[in-house]
Amino acid sequence: MQFTAINFTCPSCGAPLKFSPASGKLTCEFCHKEVPIEQAATAIEEHSISQALQTLDKTPNRLIEKKVHCKKCGSTFTLTPYAFSTNCPYCGTPAITDFVKEITPQSLIPFQLSHKDAQTRFKAWVGSLWFAPTAFTKYLDGDNRLTGYYLPYWTYDSDTVTDYRGQRGDIYYVTVSRTIRDEQGRSRQVRVQESRIRWTPVSGSVTLSFDDVTVGASKTVTRTILQALEPWNTNALVPFDEKYLAGFEAEEYTIGLDNGFEYAKVKMNRAIETAIRRDIGGDQQQIDHVNTRYFNTTYKNILLPVWVATFTWKDKTYRYAVNAQTGKVSGERPYSMLKIFFAVTVALFGIAALFYLNAHPEILEQIGIRFR
Repeated sequence: MQFTAINFTCPSCGAPLKFSPASGKLTCEFCHKEVPIEQAATAIEEHSISQALQTLDKTPNRLIEKKVHCKKCGSTFTLTPYAFSTNCPYCGTPAITDFVKEITPQSLIPFQLSHKDAQTRFKAWVGSLWFAPTAFTKYLDGDNRLTGYYLPYWTYDSDTVTDYRGQRGDIYYVTVSRTIRDEQGRSRQVRVQESRIRWTPVSGSVTLSFDDVTVGASKTVTRTILQALEPWNTNALVPFDEKYLAGFEAEEYTIGLDNGFEYAKVKMNRAIETAIRRDIGGDQQQIDHVNTRYFNTTYKNILLPVWVATFTWKDKTYRYAVNAQTGKVSGERPYSMLKIFFAVTVALFGIAALFYLNAHPEILEQIGIRFR
């Protein structure tokens, strides 16, 4: 499918404009002209999930190959499936295309952390890792760079009522006799307090409301890493505008609305379990049965800013991400077995030396060290 790239041109010199996280404006890298982005007065709306699921196309997702024509240099290149913003691989001009999915993002959080600041955060995080390979600690010193991505997310609001059955445990104490032996081996009886738990069957219900439960809708970054980047301040969402995408990669969702809600339920269940335990009370709680009903469930499709990187070490690829709103870093870490072996060897040598010197105190006395 053929697409013509959307881009923005500097009114002063005609060069491409890119969004700058530092200024929050479109910026020309050549003449440094800044163009403000006028924020639309459009309200950011929630949408009914039940209505959306009824009207969504039930046909399987089709991988549409996007052939993009760059208006700046005239070249044509191919985008990966569901990507809709990138930079032309030939001239570097930002290229934004139309959406292909049925649900499109209506809001986003603009990049707030610049590339330089993200590199600094990432380097500091890497430097804090013990036994990291030297090649990894120097990863960003060369030509490797973090890549800015707007990743798709779902947010879910929902009212919930949860019925439960379980048991409440209350601790009480009883006095029992114990036989103990002293240092000479003589035995004697003592009276001690022992704890017991009295279990009582309970049942009830808890009501909770959830607002903006975020679920990553992309497979570009693993779910484990995305969850580690949380929380997001969704109060900073602004109405969608292509200008915020200029210079960054962006993609549409690959995890659907219904599957995303199943992930959201898992996150909600943690809060629901905490509420149930609080409702049961006592010293300990057992939850035997839970039934949760969801009401007034709504969603938003949004874009959130992330700096990403990959590192290959011994034929394995490790992935990293930096939250471009908060600066939080997450990722998989490689280990240098050589550094671990060296550290263990030094530690074992030190322990052996201590044992040897402890067995031969005359050596320490010869060098003027005495144990008291």
